[in-house]
Amino acid sequence: MGKGTEGVRPLVAGNWKMNGLKAALGEAAAVQEALAGLQGAIAADVMIAPPATLLMAMAHASGAELLQFAGQDCHAKASGAHTGDISAEMLKDAGASAVIVGHSERRTDHGERDADVLAKALAAHRAGLCAIVCIGETRNERESGQTLAIVARQLAGSLPPGATAANTVIAYEPVWAIGTGLTPTLDDVAEVHDLIRRDLEARFGGEGARMRILYGGSVKPDNAKALMSVPHVNGALIGGASLKASDFIAIVRAYEG
Repeated sequence: MGKGTEGVRPLVAGNWKMNGLKAALGEAAAVQEALAGLQGAIAADVMIAPPATLLMAMAHASGAELLQFAGQDCHAKASGAHTGDISAEMLKDAGASAVIVGHSERRTDHGERDADVLAKALAAHRAGLCAIVCIGETRNERESGQTLAIVARQLAGSLPPGATAANTVIAYEPVWAIGTGLTPTLDDVAEVHDLIRRDLEARFGGEGARMRILYGGSVKPDNAKALMSVPHVNGALIGGASLKASDFIAIVRAYEG
């Protein structure tokens, strides 16, 4: 099993983003089948965040004890005149156990601010979902030495005061590494995850010590084991490599043994 989990059960989550038609249900079924074959050997929880159009079919076809499901975003309100939006309650009703909020693509493409992410995390908790709160710096911010300050600011502004280890996961995704094939050094990852852990412990005490901190940003089968072995890395949030069951399971197997 990967080191550095501090007794925290890791989570490996695949974010399919805006990818996947009905034919892609077969990939989720293949993940489910592989997990069934590995049952007892993988010391991690496994999750897929499909597009909303596939969430209900995927969740109803799979055993939640092996494979969990998440939404990719939610509206802050439970219902109302918000054409095209999806509430946390709707995601819960469709079979989700979690929802991603504050992903860098939402922050960049839709102008979401920390306050918006906080509102969505609160909505997730209201609906009984785990909020996977994403944070991370751009390339310009890293090159100008602002990484730790940006991460600390996003943590302070995006996490609800009542966050617990059961209802909140942090996903650190350096924006410049998402989908680019670039990754920070292991020392860079360790530095940021150490800051996040210390910040969480200072704010939430024992709950902060148990919150899962995922790494995301060009995680692949060939680098997963090294990344998952970094102290305070409690799993991964995976993009493109989660679309193929074989690649996704190869990453999950970083926690085999």
